[in-house]
Amino acid sequence: MAQLLRQQQLDVFVGYHAFGLQESDDAVLELLFPDEFDFGAFLSTHPGRLDISSAGHTHTELLTVEVWDGPAPAQEAAAWEEQAEADFESVSGQVAVWSMSLGRSEDLITLSNTAGSWRVRVCSTGRAAVEALGESEESIKGVERYLVQFWPARP
Repeated sequence: MAQLLRQQQLDVFVGYHAFGLQESDDAVLELLFPDEFDFGAFLSTHPGRLDISSAGHTHTELLTVEVWDGPAPAQEAAAWEEQAEADFESVSGQVAVWSMSLGRSEDLITLSNTAGSWRVRVCSTGRAAVEALGESEESIKGVERYLVQFWPARP
């Protein structure tokens, strides 16, 4: 059974219904966030980059990131409004968090101390609620929540 190696929680500012997780060493990437962002997909990928569409236009979401030593336990579909999986390559073992409106945040996600290939699962809940609050003038924080699970990809 896989073991949880690390977990961190981050507040992520969402602008224009979007945020991204990108290889921290962006000098090795051909396409930087948010270039060619696919607003029609919950999760889309580019080399070294995960693009995630939010149901809310402008708000702060709660992001929980887990790093596992093997395939992360499956998530119950009923607990999440959206789920998707993808492959992710990292040359540095570090992932930066990006906002469509604020750019790169200071937060870093540590996957490992070296380069590697990863499988990632992204789950989201609170989407209907944050969408309903879209016209609100109030500051929206923590209504939409994400769980992102990384584990080493097997050849």
